Amino acid sequence: MRLALGVSYRGTAYQGWQSQPGGQTVQDRLELALSTFADEPVRTLCAGRTDAGVHGLNQVVHLDTALDRQAFSWVRGTNRFLPDDIAVQWCQPVVEDFHARNSALGRRYAYVLRESPVRPALETGLAGWVFRPLAVEPMRAAAQRLVGEHDFSAFRSAECQASSPVKRVHAIGIERRGAYWRFDFDAGAFLHHMVRNIMGCLVAVGTGSRAPDWLGEVLASRERSQAAPTFPPDGLYFVGPYYDPRHAIVQRSAAIDWLP
Repeated sequence: MRLALGVSYRGTAYQGWQSQPGGQTVQDRLELALSTFADEPVRTLCAGRTDAGVHGLNQVVHLDTALDRQAFSWVRGTNRFLPDDIAVQWCQPVVEDFHARNSALGRRYAYVLRESPVRPALETGLAGWVFRPLAVEPMRAAAQRLVGEHDFSAFRSAECQASSPVKRVHAIGIERRGAYWRFDFDAGAFLHHMVRNIMGCLVAVGTGSRAPDWLGEVLASRERSQAAPTFPPDGLYFVGPYYDPRHAIVQRSAAIDWLP
């Protein structure tokens, strides 16, 4: 039987999603909890790997098991063995050809940024920070240069393992709520550090350090050295993947509800 699970996590304490020898990753902790509950080794495959310090709102994984348990038992039973900053939110049986990664039609990320003259305290690790005022219209104009199918080599980490730098960005949204900015990214797939590298460029435009057209020049250059420095992971959230409706996969609201 194949199961799909939705997992949320605060990434601050972990070295990213993907399993590593040291065991301090979200996947390591999840698989340990699943294996403890199932009393047998359990391996998972996720919809999108996240970096160290990046959070997950609805990370989707799938696993195969012969264990006959109700879906709610997988949720409650696994959560008993997970730390407080990781939790399975839902579980459901899926067809055998469902694949958490390959079946995804696209993925969404959100970056939460606080604009404040002094650094935040309570939001440390949960929101990025900028001390200079940002202008929304230049950032929106710059973001539009990235919508569509492009070679995103200029926003790609040197450690990126993707077979191609060509990705299709469906939409980039930018909104302000009080002292907070929210940047939403929707694409078929993302390169390693792609969102964080784009964020560095958008903030440079928003503060007036660069003009909106500059982002198009950076994109066309295909050179990472032409873009702004990589932005911190603190405010980055993997909102989750989305699938063909036939799979009936739970879609979490794109709202980050705890923000003031």
